[in-house]
Amino acid sequence: MYESRENYLETILILQGQNGSVRSIDIAKKLDFSKPSVSRAVNILKNDKYIDIDEKGYINLTDKGEEKAKSIYERHRLLTEFFLKTAKVDEKIAEEDACKIEHIISNETFQGIKNFLIDNIKY
Repeated sequence: MYESRENYLETILILQGQNGSVRSIDIAKKLDFSKPSVSRAVNILKNDKYIDIDEKGYINLTDKGEEKAKSIYERHRLLTEFFLKTAKVDEKIAEEDACKIEHIISNETFQGIKNFLIDNIKY
């Protein structure tokens, strides 16, 4: 899956947690993207069965979409924590770097980082 689509799924998950419901305009505001760009991405995610859109325009993650979104969000959170705790970088830098790396890191390396955090650092 493309990084941009993973970012959309992660954003939908976060917005659902914050607001309870999500519309395309909410995603556009959160990501600072144009409405047409978000509309195109939402349609792709819908066609790929990652999201459903109800008759009122509310976006819901499918089981497939929720699983993918939670996986990406877990990577984001744990990588951010890893950078904060081990590299002692500024939170903004840790967030930005985690956002880039979460999409390309191998499962093996991510699991190693996760195990390191569990074994060595209370997070």
